[in-house]
Amino acid sequence: MTVPIHRGFWQSFRNSVTAWGFLLPAILLLSLSVLIPALMALVMSFTQTGLDVSEPLRFVGLSNMRRLANDPMFFRVLGTTLLYLIGVVPPIVLGSLTLAVLVNRSLPAIHFLRGAFYTPVLVSIVVAAIAFRWLYAENGLINGWLAEFFGAGFSSIGFLTNPLLALPAVMLVTLWKGLGYYMVIFLAGLQGISADLYEAAELDGSEGIRKHIDITLPLLRPYLTLVAVVSSIAATKVFEEVFLMTQGGPADSTRTLVYYVYDQAFAELEISYACTVGLALFLIVIVLTGLRLAFAGDRGLL
Repeated sequence: MTVPIHRGFWQSFRNSVTAWGFLLPAILLLSLSVLIPALMALVMSFTQTGLDVSEPLRFVGLSNMRRLANDPMFFRVLGTTLLYLIGVVPPIVLGSLTLAVLVNRSLPAIHFLRGAFYTPVLVSIVVAAIAFRWLYAENGLINGWLAEFFGAGFSSIGFLTNPLLALPAVMLVTLWKGLGYYMVIFLAGLQGISADLYEAAELDGSEGIRKHIDITLPLLRPYLTLVAVVSSIAATKVFEEVFLMTQGGPADSTRTLVYYVYDQAFAELEISYACTVGLALFLIVIVLTGLRLAFAGDRGLL
């Protein structure tokens, strides 16, 4: 029995070495692009430094943490980020689920319809932001349509210059870009649900929306959790839309956490403090990921 045991051990060892060999390039790439910079940012959050990398790091302990705790702008951008999350995540979850239910049918040209809903995902965020900025302009297409509808007495709306409208205007770009992506995730879950369950539900008198409440929502719980948490993490890290459309204005009404990190690092040259704000953002993402694991449990999607 000794020889077969040794053969099994060496076969398992060779399989492990082969697997790690295939994983090694990806691990090295992640280490160089993610892990090492993250560790450097963690160290720098306890120091005082600028853009000059040749300058030795000066350890300042928890000074940056205390500054963060007393920074009113940090709490303001944190509130804006949470407001962005609340304004984006529920519409994305409900909207993408609704789209998935609509296109989960055997209809003529249904593949074309699915492709049309997914097309915004393929559009570059730079192109989308510039296009929406033109649509929102005071002499843009939306104001032009409204002027034609309401007549000569219409006054142009400053979608990106009004502090009350700027954040919802930016949210709309995120919704437009994200609905098709999350629709595909829900569509994959819907196609895994047997049609027999819906037929049985109809025999029990469950029809229309009630059928989806009784069958679809319970069976899509892991997908709902996945989409909710992934879209929440994406909403907390929003940057491109804000940078390209409003630069955090007007009156800091669209300044989010990631934009605040960028502003501190490259406008104020406060690299150490920017790393501290980034650390706070990292902890928020960890909390959201923990919520995803807690609610999904062993039944959740990996």
